[in-house]
Amino acid sequence: MPKRDYYEVLGVARDAAADEIKKAYRKLAVEYHPDKNPGDKTAEEKFKELGEAYEVLSDPQERAAYDQYGHAAFDRRAGAYARTGGFHDPFEIFREVFGGGSIFEDLFGGGRADPTQPHRGDDLRYDMELAFEEAAQGCEREIALAKAERCEACQASGAEAGSRVRTCSTCGGRGQVITSRGIFSVRQACPHCQGAGRVIERPCKACRGTGRREAASKITLRIPAGVDTGSRLRSLGNGEAGYRGGPPGDLYVVLHVRPHEIFQRDGDDLLCEVPITFVQAALGAEIEVPTLHGTTPVKVPPGTQPGALFRLKGKGVKNLQGYGYGDLHVRFHIEVPTHLNAAQKAKLLEFSELCTAKESPITQSFFEKARKLFQ
Repeated sequence: MPKRDYYEVLGVARDAAADEIKKAYRKLAVEYHPDKNPGDKTAEEKFKELGEAYEVLSDPQERAAYDQYGHAAFDRRAGAYARTGGFHDPFEIFREVFGGGSIFEDLFGGGRADPTQPHRGDDLRYDMELAFEEAAQGCEREIALAKAERCEACQASGAEAGSRVRTCSTCGGRGQVITSRGIFSVRQACPHCQGAGRVIERPCKACRGTGRREAASKITLRIPAGVDTGSRLRSLGNGEAGYRGGPPGDLYVVLHVRPHEIFQRDGDDLLCEVPITFVQAALGAEIEVPTLHGTTPVKVPPGTQPGALFRLKGKGVKNLQGYGYGDLHVRFHIEVPTHLNAAQKAKLLEFSELCTAKESPITQSFFEKARKLFQ
């Protein structure tokens, strides 16, 4: 197979700076490292290809030769720029870039967890749906879920009473074995102890040697006032039980709030569209407006127009961080009467005959502007 262009291998432009080339190599080398992809031949080949490309492009003299002659620059038969000894071991290049040490120590956050020691259980996610009022005012909810719990029969040891736990003879207690594949040395979980580093003579019958059992749990959660869709609550210690007696993980509850029939929410503020009659809008009135905590009286000024907005301070949602309450914005919607009888129509016609342009200044202004379009 013909070799790919080294710049293409690293995904960089031909004029890329040295730090860009190194950054690209670091990212891709992590992705395709054989320790991270055990048994994946394609990843092995890509890792080798990355090492070769970086070795050339990170050296100014070799990069210049490659830019001029391409891959032929390193072909002894071409004689353009013969490399002595060929290309280096890709693992050696990797260690040089990452400063030595193993991939797990230097790359994946300070060392791989010792499989023979207790360690923390997994975190869990639970999606909860809330009513609008529950989210705005807070509530208490109980949830049920199945999760791995500590096995009390063996006290999380995984062994039957009186049974011995011995060191795995295959991996010597390390939990890993190293196999050679050509130029590669691949570290894998021990197939005999599955990475535990130890073997139980008589596994616990209740948990089958894992130290954990699947069980149904009920958890009571306090939902604070002011949460909204996307809010996350963390319940400490309510995740899955730890391994070999380690601490449990946490439970993360993701909230989803159902829409409300009357209120719309914008942060801590609420919007409520309230219908009023034509007479109430024209003459003014006092009406009861709904809030999250009951109704409150609001005065409608005479001559109120459709879409008029009034603010009720502090009648919104409680701030989740404790900074008071939002406001309730009331938008009045004027309802036009329908299904009028003959008497009602007659009264409206009589009213219309009594009206002049003075009572409808907005209408008068609009048609005056419209007339100007045709002058």
